[in-house]
Amino acid sequence: MLIPKLQMALDNYELPSALGPLQKAHEHIDIIEAGTILCLAEGMHAVRILRSLYPHKPILADVRIAEAGSLIAKMAFEAGASWVSVVSGATLTTVDAVLNQAARWQGEVQVELIDPWTYEQAREWRAMGVQQIITHRSRDAEAKGQQTWSAQDLDDIRRLADMGFLVTVTGGVTLEDIPRFAGAPVGIFIAGRAIRDADDPALAARAFQEAIARTFAPTTA
Repeated sequence: MLIPKLQMALDNYELPSALGPLQKAHEHIDIIEAGTILCLAEGMHAVRILRSLYPHKPILADVRIAEAGSLIAKMAFEAGASWVSVVSGATLTTVDAVLNQAARWQGEVQVELIDPWTYEQAREWRAMGVQQIITHRSRDAEAKGQQTWSAQDLDDIRRLADMGFLVTVTGGVTLEDIPRFAGAPVGIFIAGRAIRDADDPALAARAFQEAIARTFAPTTA
């Protein structure tokens, strides 16, 4: 089993407050996310700046495409995004349009699972060429008291990985959450507030990497 990557989500209202913590933590970050809030506040300018500062790191433009897939995906990829996100409620026509742009720019597409979704949909996305899935506890779910991931969540991760998806886990992920996923085929963990708002973002990111390594380290016979 591969060691999951660590993605830092930048869901700030403006770029300078996002860049400060990132500049401190970037050596311990595998993937940079221009979060939905940042993309709405700053547009593709945020993606361009991130790409210019970190030319060798994958960058997700978390634009959560629901329609106008070709246009939005083209804007994000032109700005330097490696990956773009599409909501699970988007039509297959929209998903296909985004995939076409991804192929043109040598990027990848993530489908973000937002209730309701079905495994039949997941099989269709995979057959079309979608490579990544994002599964999470939403902020709304956290607000309603869902404080951890359930056995059903872990089963979903396994089933989606078995379909061939790279599975990302997000939604208020903390250090204490990482061991809960031991043995699950997680591809990427996203941490936002836990790193961005830490007193020492570099120390926080390093602690996440160490927790991931401990939890997913290969066992020897």
